[in-house]
Amino acid sequence: MKVTVKNIKGLNKDLKVLIDKETMNSYMDEKYEEIKGTVNLKGFRPGKVPKEVLKRQFGKAVFGEVLDKVLKETSTKALEENKIKPAGQPKLDLKTYGEDKELEYILSVTELPKVNIKSIESIKFDQYSVKIDNNETDKRIKEMAKNQPNFKEASLDTKAKEGDLVTLDYQATVDGKEFKGSEGKNTQLTLGKDLFLKGFDKQLIGVKKDDEKIVDAVLPDNFPEKELINKAAKFNCKILNIKNPEDVKIDDNFAKNLGAKDLNDLKKLISKQINDEYKNSLDQLSKTQILKEIEKIKVNEIPENLIEEEVKILSQGMDEAEAKKNKTKFTETAKTRIKTGLILNEFGEQNKVQVSEQEIQAEVQKQLRMMPGQEKMVMDFYQKNPSAVASLRGTVYEEKILDLIKEKAKPNKKEISKDDAEKILKEAHNHDHNLDHNHDHNHNEKDKKKDTKKKIDTRSDKQKKPSAKTSKSKPLTKASKSKPVAKASKSKPAIKKVSKK
Repeated sequence: MKVTVKNIKGLNKDLKVLIDKETMNSYMDEKYEEIKGTVNLKGFRPGKVPKEVLKRQFGKAVFGEVLDKVLKETSTKALEENKIKPAGQPKLDLKTYGEDKELEYILSVTELPKVNIKSIESIKFDQYSVKIDNNETDKRIKEMAKNQPNFKEASLDTKAKEGDLVTLDYQATVDGKEFKGSEGKNTQLTLGKDLFLKGFDKQLIGVKKDDEKIVDAVLPDNFPEKELINKAAKFNCKILNIKNPEDVKIDDNFAKNLGAKDLNDLKKLISKQINDEYKNSLDQLSKTQILKEIEKIKVNEIPENLIEEEVKILSQGMDEAEAKKNKTKFTETAKTRIKTGLILNEFGEQNKVQVSEQEIQAEVQKQLRMMPGQEKMVMDFYQKNPSAVASLRGTVYEEKILDLIKEKAKPNKKEISKDDAEKILKEAHNHDHNLDHNHDHNHNEKDKKKDTKKKIDTRSDKQKKPSAKTSKSKPLTKASKSKPVAKASKSKPAIKKVSKK
């Protein structure tokens, strides 16, 4: 195979590939040998059909298969030997081909630009650690104790009040008739929490042991018997017991009940827990700083085909006039995102960053934990959407790269208080909110009338606090099972045949 590389303009290159006639014939002979054992022709024993007969019968089909194989193998080899990473799909123009002929074709490719990543390790960023005050830890432990109260038996004449634990039996009816699930025995309710039926607790305030009380309530939307949903029901309640809450003693026994070795160990665990609540969000701020610094790194030329593709993505959902109006802005955004992605990918490749299947599954499991009760929906989503799994792989890949950059770059370590952390996160949130607000003003009025589909936020309310967004210009990083690259394949390019002569 002979390859001649011709620089056309900028990142565009033409690779002239020539495969001599002898090599092509060897490929053909190999294919004929392969099919000879499987062909059954009248007058010939299996495996004994002469090659000339096979040529007459199957020549065109065999050549078509051989041509596809040779094009795939040689185009890949030509790119690898010349260390060319294509940005997008190369185009192939056949010049000379045919049985018992040499093969000549032109492979037109836009090359990914060379990226210098030496300056990455000189990037400076703020690395925060939160110092948790002992008072904050004690406050959290007291809240935990308050939510796990002990109860003591109340005297016979004690009237139930908010916070008391009331044990009761009940028999419910709708329109005077009992129904499935209408009876309850030894039901315990902590008054004021309103966990049974809306408004049920309030009606038990003031009852005493052995009292009988009629409670009116509306059956909920999720009631198993559908015909009774939102029906008014009467609950005939027999009060069996009333207990008053008493303060939980915060000591070693309390700590052991929560899984700690002792009270000191519990304090350490709670301090770490509070720190971790802020650490993830502050880490995201650090990564945002790193991404902003990466955006300053110079890349001489961005492939036009990647820019056009990214602009199309940014313009999705817009009419032609609006897309045209925003084209300049979208083009700059596209350049920034692609450049950042190229730099991150180059760093990832040089440092042999890879994403394993185990890491993908761990990320899926992480999302399952964030959506209790919706696990099946999340699993079905990923099983039915391979592109979503690919996107998840890209996210994990980018996070691994940023984590590695954090290790290699130059952190400005800052120990801050919890109050300082909240202030920093609030400022970051307000900054992102203002960016979103300004972005919204750039859309046409009619867009305000459109219903927009939003991505599912896979975090619970508790997990959303505290929060800090990452860069507004999300870099384009994709991950394959081995060596991920930005919008391009390092090897085995998908070939588009544009002409045959």
